[in-house]
Amino acid sequence: DVCSSDLGRGGDVIVDGMILAAGRGTRLGELGQTTPKALIEVAGVTMLERTARRLIAAGADRLVVNVHHHADAIERFLATHDLGADVHVSRELAERLETGGGLWHARTHFRGDRTILAHNVDVVCEADLATLVREHESSGALATLAMQARDTQRYLLFDDDGLFGRENRKTGERTEVRAPRGEVRPLAFAGIHACAPRFFDLVTERGVFPIVEVWLRLAGLGHAIRPWIVPEGAWLEIGNPDRLAAVRERFEAKP
Repeated sequence: DVCSSDLGRGGDVIVDGMILAAGRGTRLGELGQTTPKALIEVAGVTMLERTARRLIAAGADRLVVNVHHHADAIERFLATHDLGADVHVSRELAERLETGGGLWHARTHFRGDRTILAHNVDVVCEADLATLVREHESSGALATLAMQARDTQRYLLFDDDGLFGRENRKTGERTEVRAPRGEVRPLAFAGIHACAPRFFDLVTERGVFPIVEVWLRLAGLGHAIRPWIVPEGAWLEIGNPDRLAAVRERFEAKP
């Protein structure tokens, strides 16, 4: 299991990690209602632990976990398990703030001078996220998004300079925040991204909002939002019962 705890930290990379764990898991049916996605087990290991290990392997020595659905259960788990890093909880008790609002709400838990590496708790990614962080920091981009060339209904659109739009192929809706330059690539977001500490100074949105809205607005203002391609076969997610079963089958078959 590449997620095992003997993975070292990301060499010269030191980041603050964020685990986005506030989702309701509605597509998982009864299991999602009774168990938060963060505490669903795959081969005897919770998704929360798996995500923490990946972030630690990428250089995180501080983890921020946002909670809403079954928040008490997740907090009890965190209080009784050592995830291998300094852990902070960002509570969204009144309402779930979505990915952008959740990151903004958690801002006081970050150190302010480190790259933030955010990871959805329902994603299993075996790619080397320390490399993502290194490439992000060397590029000078405001954010670097883990992306895939796979079939989906909703795409983010990238060109030679980075993010410039999005497309929903189910509804036919397409948004461009600037004119594309060079080759256009429609890519699927993998639920993982790195952002520079200055990101929070540029967020004007408040309350409940998705992170994609922020990226698109800032890309339209000229900020570089770049893709990082996840290798084929290195990404899975547990968003519905069939996908959860596939992830369990894969990891339970490993020695």
